Amino acid sequence: MNIRLVSIIGTCMGLTYAFGASPELEHARSLYQHTEYQQSLAVLLPIAAGSHDATTLQLLGQDYFMLAEYKKATEALERAAAIEPDNPKILNWLGRAWGRRAETSGPFTAPGFATKARQMFERSVALDPTDKEATGDLLDYYLDAPGFLGGGMQKAEDLARLIARTDAAEGHYAQALIEDRRKEYDSAEQHFRHAAELAPKQVGRFLDLAKYLAKRGRFAESEAVFEHAAKVAPNSPRVLFERASTYITHKRNLEQARDMLQRYIHAPLTVDDPPREQAEALLKKIS
Repeated sequence: MNIRLVSIIGTCMGLTYAFGASPELEHARSLYQHTEYQQSLAVLLPIAAGSHDATTLQLLGQDYFMLAEYKKATEALERAAAIEPDNPKILNWLGRAWGRRAETSGPFTAPGFATKARQMFERSVALDPTDKEATGDLLDYYLDAPGFLGGGMQKAEDLARLIARTDAAEGHYAQALIEDRRKEYDSAEQHFRHAAELAPKQVGRFLDLAKYLAKRGRFAESEAVFEHAAKVAPNSPRVLFERASTYITHKRNLEQARDMLQRYIHAPLTVDDPPREQAEALLKKIS
C-alpha cells in the first residue's frame, strides 16, 4: 500500500479552537504543524495519559505516526475513536496507522492489519465522501491491495466516480492513477492534464503531471511543467523536493537535485511537506 504521507490535515482539529483548547494542546498542535513531532509529543504526554478528549488523543496518535511508532499510534487513535466513533478524521488516521503496521509486520499479522486499515478508510469515506485525504488513502488501498484483502480495480473505479461528484480535478487525478495501473498511459496523461486545467492554482496538480511526463521519458515537457509549478507557488518547498526527487529517480541533473534538497532541508517546512528525513535519504543516494 502507498499510504499518503505528504498530505497531512491542517484543519482537522479546528473545532477545538471554537470550544477552547488548553494552552498545552495549542502549543503541541503548533509544534506538530511545524514538524516538531518529538517536542509536540513531549507536551502532550503529561495531559494525554488519562485523557478522555478525542482531539488530544488524535494529535498524540499523529505524533506517534509521524515518528514511525505505529503501534503506539494505533493505540492512541483507537482511544480517540472510542470517544468519537463517527469522527471521519480520526478513523482515517487510524486506517493509516493500521496500514503502516501492515507494511512493517510479518506475513502472519499483515493481512489482519491491512483489513483493519481498509475498514477504517471505508468508514471514514462513508462518513465524509468529500474528504480528499480519506478518499485518496482508500483509492491507494484499492489499487495496491490484492482482491482477497478487499482491493480491486472495480472498487477503485467506483470510488473515482464518487470523488468526481464533488471535486472534478481530484476525480481526474484518481482516474489517472487507475489508467496508469492499466497501462493506458495516454489516457492517464490526459486525466493528469485535465486535473491541472481544472485546478490551475493547485501546484500539486502540475507536480503530478511533471512527474508523470518524466516517468514516460518526456523530460523536456516535464521540465516545462516543473517551471510552471515554480511560478504557481514560488515559495513552495514541495516544488524543490518533488523536482529533485524526480531528477534522482531518472538519474538526471544530479547537482541541481543536490542543491534543491539542501535548500529544502533548510526551508521552513509544515506537515504538508515531505519530511526532512526523506530529503536526507535522497541526498545519500547521490553523495
